[in-house]
Amino acid sequence: MNAKVLKNKVANRIKRKRRIRAKISGCATLPRVSVFRSNRYLSVQAIDDATATTLATLSSKATGHKANKEGAAALGKAFAATLKEAKISKVVFDRNGYQYHGVIAAFGNALRANEIKF
Repeated sequence: MNAKVLKNKVANRIKRKRRIRAKISGCATLPRVSVFRSNRYLSVQAIDDATATTLATLSSKATGHKANKEGAAALGKAFAATLKEAKISKVVFDRNGYQYHGVIAAFGNALRANEIKF
């Protein structure tokens, strides 16, 4: 891919991310679940923005999953279990500027299927 095209693609995602983050925020009772997607891995965090602390985190690198739909669904199931251990059942979903389809949608659907509401 051309370097200029790639630079614009990343810049547009950052713009979308800032627009989203201006509207949503997490707290201790309703944390923000932020998803980061790279070509190889997925990383998710449950964040309390009021105190700027991470309540729970999980990465597909640590769990051995790939950054595809099946890996995202498995990561969503594992992260839902982590959230349940922390007694969190409702979250605010932060797609981090990525479009809600493919891997991001598979992760979100897996959270919903495992009784995490957003």
